[in-house]
Amino acid sequence: MFVHELSLPNRLRKPREYGITMVNDVGSYGISFIEDLLQSVGDYIDIVKLGIGTAVVTTRLEEKVALFQKYGIRVYFGGTVFEAFLKQDKLSDYEKWMEKLGISTVEVSSGILNLTVEEKVKYIKRFAKNFTVVSEVGSKDVDNIMPPYLWVDAISKELDAGAWKVITEGRDEGTVGIYRSTQEIRMDLIEEIAYYIPVNKLIFEAPQHKQQIWFINKFGANVNLGNIRFDDVLVLETQRVGLRYDTFIL
Repeated sequence: MFVHELSLPNRLRKPREYGITMVNDVGSYGISFIEDLLQSVGDYIDIVKLGIGTAVVTTRLEEKVALFQKYGIRVYFGGTVFEAFLKQDKLSDYEKWMEKLGISTVEVSSGILNLTVEEKVKYIKRFAKNFTVVSEVGSKDVDNIMPPYLWVDAISKELDAGAWKVITEGRDEGTVGIYRSTQEIRMDLIEEIAYYIPVNKLIFEAPQHKQQIWFINKFGANVNLGNIRFDDVLVLETQRVGLRYDTFIL
């Protein structure tokens, strides 16, 4: 096998604590397709989120979860599922379901339900006893624009409560939360968050290429990025190591 001799930015190897790529799986692909895909890109995926509540309606869910785990990929259900179980007062059932599937990571969010930070902290502490918790800060409502100090306060409290990472909301299109409705990055907000919070504790949702490029140029090859599409995983990796025009640093 030919080994290239290019000098590239240092990319951490799996299992990674940062430099994470989180893929958003919305159930578009079957088991066989995903297995073929993972043979090519599995080394570059750290986390798969079964997003938009698809875990509840996905057939062959157990096989899908086991397949991702075979490639050393964390699997968890999107925050919508957590919020649905919470609204119906069935969190104990949610825990049992995840344990049965061998899922050890859970997301605590308030993207739909209007939970206070104190309420989220309570749930983070509860789940952190038996699960790795990722929490999400920010609303899916385009009209709900949080000032930077509230982002910093919420992220700090949720990390202190036991969250492993905090996701900054961007949604599937990159049009809410840390973005304006035009997909423009709220740069002042990111600057404020990064001033107070270690960047390696954050996962920035960045579904659009131009958003990914901005974060890589800002924070380097090993910035944590989420809501990546399966089809974009290899392109993202080229962006991380400077093999695309917009991040060419060789």
